[in-house]
Amino acid sequence: MFYIVESSKSFYEVCLELPPVVQRLGFVVLNAHDLGEKDNSRHKEIELDEDCTVFEVANYRLTENLLAAGMQLSLALPWRISVFTDNGATKIGVLRPTLLLPQLSEEPAAAQIAREIEEKLLQIVDEVR
Repeated sequence: MFYIVESSKSFYEVCLELPPVVQRLGFVVLNAHDLGEKDNSRHKEIELDEDCTVFEVANYRLTENLLAAGMQLSLALPWRISVFTDNGATKIGVLRPTLLLPQLSEEPAAAQIAREIEEKLLQIVDEVR
């Protein structure tokens, strides 16, 4: 269900390098949630010992095609790329759309779109690593 790789780069390097790769590969960063930010009043209830930023990403053409296969698939959107540390190691991960979407739709078009989305998400992760 997960695709997680370890990076030789620091957490901050990966977070800086990710958005341009996302854009070059036809996606956009809709939002980034820094869950590990220590001085953020929005996350007062969260105390993490590790760093964690979740990037919400989308490709509008693929999103349009996916929603044409079934509006209930909007529940799986947007796609997320997580950058986090685990015992000092920087990791980058995604949920695999090819394993997630078949649980939400039996539509053959959704499976094909899931393959396209996953190919790009894994390419983003592998390039940034």
